[in-house]
Amino acid sequence: MTSRLAQRVHAALGRRFPERRLFIRSDDHTRFIRLRPATQLAAWTGSTVLVGWAIIATAIVLMDSIGAGNFRAQAIREKMVYEDRLNALSAERDRYAAEAVAAQERFATALTQVSVMQSELLSAEERVRELETSLGVVQGTLRRAVAEREEARMRLAVASGETPSGPDAAELVAALDVLADALADTAAERDRHASEAADAVRLAGDLDLELRLVEEHNDAIFRQLEEAMQISVEPLDRVFRSAGLDPRRLLDQVRRGYAGVGGPLTPIAVSTSGTMAANDAAVRANRILDRLDDLNTYRIAFQRVPFSMPLQDGFRFTSGFGPRWNRMHEGIDLAGPVGTPVYATADGVVTFAGWQGGYGRLIKIRHEFGIETRYAHLNAIRVSVGQRVSRGERIGDMGNSGRSTGPHLHYEIRVDGEAINPMIYISAGNDVL
Repeated sequence: MTSRLAQRVHAALGRRFPERRLFIRSDDHTRFIRLRPATQLAAWTGSTVLVGWAIIATAIVLMDSIGAGNFRAQAIREKMVYEDRLNALSAERDRYAAEAVAAQERFATALTQVSVMQSELLSAEERVRELETSLGVVQGTLRRAVAEREEARMRLAVASGETPSGPDAAELVAALDVLADALADTAAERDRHASEAADAVRLAGDLDLELRLVEEHNDAIFRQLEEAMQISVEPLDRVFRSAGLDPRRLLDQVRRGYAGVGGPLTPIAVSTSGTMAANDAAVRANRILDRLDDLNTYRIAFQRVPFSMPLQDGFRFTSGFGPRWNRMHEGIDLAGPVGTPVYATADGVVTFAGWQGGYGRLIKIRHEFGIETRYAHLNAIRVSVGQRVSRGERIGDMGNSGRSTGPHLHYEIRVDGEAINPMIYISAGNDVL
């Protein structure tokens, strides 16, 4: 039965793939190769599988290239939006700070004027009181003198039978008129000073209202700036923590390298003689300046930590970090065509550029905070030892040198000499880039 089944299968294959002979002729004799139906079936099956695999692989490479292109474009757009937002916040913060300083200067000038006016008013009132007292004494003395003189003249007139008259009475009336005019002028000056004082009080009230409005406006501005700083700094803080780095230690190291003072971020002085609201605004402004300084320091540190991808063209992820073939694979493998540009993932200094055993052509870059990146199996090296490179700068070309089964980039990140999964840094950087 098995023999009959085999014969039927052979006959079916013979109808589909009839036996063929391939003749090979030489000068003195002729040979042939017999192509049986089974052999033809195997060759046809192999060709079909090979073509199908080529089609599927091409489709995967195209999909990866399209996806990588979209990801890069989106990352660039998000980065531009982020920078525009920071620039807009910085400009708005400077404008509001200038307005607040101008309002405080106007209020200080008005307070100075009110103080001067109040001093003049107090001085005028004191002079008025002194004049009133002096005039009261003079009037009392004159009244007594006039009464005594009139009484004496009346007595003299009664005794001598004469009517009181003469130049002394006219002089007394003229002196009283002069005193009355002086009192009227003094009262007018007092009223004028009182009016000026009332105007000064009203002006002080208006300025106080304006100051309260400015303080409320500044409070709203400060809240917006504080929220913006919080929103801007927290993602960067989260990025460094997700990469296993201590943000405070990184900021301290960056500040030690940038120890200069002065410029637009100089702290605002708090006056001991100023108002409580002004001091509170200065404290809040200094807090915002501190957060802005943190943000700038984070951006400097971000440039020195390898958060970006070493490839910007299409690639295929072929191997991850971890055990492989009973050995530890201390990086990731990114496959692509020979000559694909390789870029530095952070600012740093090249410490090695040459051939090293199984790595083949290798580049080592030392970054801040004890971090080192390695780029292996390169086809070409475009940097030299001691050269300082920046994030995104082209340093070499992808190749197949060293112990490699095909063109790809072997990428490593080491912290204090210990290999770290590069995807931790790349995934953290994707949150910002």
